[in-house]
This record gives sequence, C-alpha cells and structure tokens, in this order.
Amino acid sequence: MIVEQRRYGLVPGGAPRYLQTWHKHGRAVQVRHLGEPLAVMTVEVGDLNTLVFLWQFLDAADRERRRAGLAADEEFAAFRRSVRELMVSQHNEILVPDPPPRPLPPEQP
Repeated sequence: MIVEQRRYGLVPGGAPRYLQTWHKHGRAVQVRHLGEPLAVMTVEVGDLNTLVFLWQFLDAADRERRRAGLAADEEFAAFRRSVRELMVSQHNEILVPDPPPRPLPPEQP
C-alpha cells in the first residue's frame, strides 16, 4: 500500500470555495477513478489556505493506472478548469508504510 498526499495552496479564502466546487463537481469523478479519499483536510496552523488530500493505492502501478484514467476524464478536466483561479501551489508526495517491526525474541528465563 502507498498513500499519495496532495497539498494545494490556495488564494486567501479559497479553501471553502474550492471544497464547495469539489463536492459539487469534482468529488464524484475522483471517487469513480481513485476510490474514496483517506482524508480531505484543511490546515488550521501553518500554511493557511491549504487543502490536503490523501489517496490510497495498492502500489505505484495501481496509482499510475487510476491516475491515468482520471487525467483522461473530461468531467475531471472541467472541474480542474473551474478551480484553477483558486490555485497558488501544488505539492505531491508518495508515502510508503514503515515496515512492520520484527517480533522480539522470546525472553530467556
């Protein structure tokens, strides 16, 4: 499993407008291609006017396949055009899970 973290820096006051448009025109198409997001969050302290989206994928190939489908979808392209004026920056990270810890050796009496 991998998690993609997408951070969008928006114009001041842009987060509520972006989210309203996303819920109305973008969410359904993204869910159709990417599945339900793990989280959609706003930043309360730090870089304000920032949205964070977390998306889960099986692996890099799964992400590439699903992202390609989304990129080819005209409904999603229309959504992106509708919020472009709100965007200031974009940042993307792929997060990988830390391997599970190895079991401790049994205690010696």
